[in-house]
Amino acid sequence: MNRKQQEAKKYLSQAFGLNQRIESKLNQIEELHNLAAKVTAAYSDMPKSPNRDGSRMEDTVCRIIDLESEINQDMLWLVELKKGIVRRIKAVENTELQMVLELRYLSYMRWEEIAIELGYGIDNVFRLHRKALAEIEIPETIQ
Repeated sequence: MNRKQQEAKKYLSQAFGLNQRIESKLNQIEELHNLAAKVTAAYSDMPKSPNRDGSRMEDTVCRIIDLESEINQDMLWLVELKKGIVRRIKAVENTELQMVLELRYLSYMRWEEIAIELGYGIDNVFRLHRKALAEIEIPETIQ
């Protein structure tokens, strides 16, 4: 694979990485919600520590809000990134090459799945992929 193809692959793969980060943060939020649901009140006649700065529930809620804000920003970036990727894939003239790129970089399919979807052998899918990468115009901000 030549340098141009490697750069195109790096550019197109950004969406997958960002999508994975979003999924990870969503899982963290789910875990925090589960943790918050388990918090129970403790009743005691002992005075509270003056050094304690808020409750665990409050800390958990704040972490959830922060993560949700990060996810919203990541999702906006993912939408814009995918728009750019779609534009560049559509600029490839051959629809067969477009399909390989769409399945790999927008649908996040594995090579074996792409081969089955297109009815090709895996070696043929790799050949088409290399050819498609050579036709992708990479934005200058990425280069």
